[in-house]
Amino acid sequence: MKEIHDIIKAYSEAVKAGKNAALATIVYVEGSSYRRPGARMLVTDDGQLTGAISGGCLEGDARRKALLAISQQKNKLVTYDTTDDEDNKIGVQLGCNGIVHILFEPINYLDGNNAIKILEKVIEKRENAALVTLFSLSKEAVDQPGTCFVIGENQQRISSLENESLEAEVRTDCSKAFSYKVSYVKEYHLHNSKLNAFIEFIPPVVSLVIFGGGNDAIPLAQMAALLGWNTTVIDGRAGYATSNRFPKANNVLMAKPDDALKQLCIDDRTVFVLMTHNYNYDLAALKLLLEIDVKYVGSLGPKKKLLKMFDDLHNDGIVLTENHKNKIFGPAGLDIGAETSEEIALSIISEIKAVLEGNKGGYLKDKDGLIHNRMELSDNASTSIFSSNKSNVKVEKAYESVRGKLAQDKANNILKHVEDSRNEWQ
Repeated sequence: MKEIHDIIKAYSEAVKAGKNAALATIVYVEGSSYRRPGARMLVTDDGQLTGAISGGCLEGDARRKALLAISQQKNKLVTYDTTDDEDNKIGVQLGCNGIVHILFEPINYLDGNNAIKILEKVIEKRENAALVTLFSLSKEAVDQPGTCFVIGENQQRISSLENESLEAEVRTDCSKAFSYKVSYVKEYHLHNSKLNAFIEFIPPVVSLVIFGGGNDAIPLAQMAALLGWNTTVIDGRAGYATSNRFPKANNVLMAKPDDALKQLCIDDRTVFVLMTHNYNYDLAALKLLLEIDVKYVGSLGPKKKLLKMFDDLHNDGIVLTENHKNKIFGPAGLDIGAETSEEIALSIISEIKAVLEGNKGGYLKDKDGLIHNRMELSDNASTSIFSSNKSNVKVEKAYESVRGKLAQDKANNILKHVEDSRNEWQ
């Protein structure tokens, strides 16, 4: 979401300066890549870049492709195949062993439904949104429609689709994205041609509410701002709740917990951290947060402090359910050996990210399978492009289930069989 904000801001500045621009969007990836579908980069006609579509290896060539799209005023789909070790022919060396499809769209500022206008709709309100980018993987494709549709959960939308039946299908598929909270690729059949749609589920930016304006809250607010999170700092002390101490915070409130919560817009992307170092203030805040349906409440300090809070709440007649306890994290943060306030802030930010994504926050090297989870959505009327990976996933799972149970020589034989089967499916 921060990338979208940065791109919109950069485009506004480009228009004021009389510059033309193009938007580069990763719409589909086969195999591995540094960035996933939905990564974007704005390129102005003087070569300025905002956002990123790789770790730096694609940007140079992508700049040239974007400038060509601006010159020709035509959308272009460019494919970077990094599975070939001899990839010098396109001037990039990603080492990711994947195929990346990037759509380049020149932006016409006179077009009220251009790609940037559609992105602006995504951040207009604090709600889930589904963004649709149409493209064709066919080598014979003449047109690449591009970013063409966005709809919020309130059903307000912007559309540049002229085909009513296609728009109806797109709306139905966007509802799937809302239901499953997932982005995916869908194939549509139009007359004698095929179009692919990257249907992107975009939730609101994380809203971090920090109870406490002490010195240790400063790096937490700074790191949240670096990620593009919306940050509110609350403290009951006038000398602590100041914008001078928290210049990166979106809101700074001097208030008691009950008065502060009345001023907030709270949803399922709102998280809280209790770190006032005032036991009674934190207890009062925690008592109120038990009544709110949120995913994360972090409590700074030792576990015995949190257990004492639980005891005091029990003595006040408040029954703590398992749902209550599951959303309370104390001591707050992942176990990374944090000591300084900056390190503690890093551990808390990481824990929040893990909780919101439904991950455990362990080592990636210990994770079986892919780094990024993928979800296949398909029905009788539609087929996800991701279904082409289905057989390979099954093969990997089959091998993992027997690895370690057999002697090494037998495992090697199975691995050879797996690779042979994989080649047949491909």
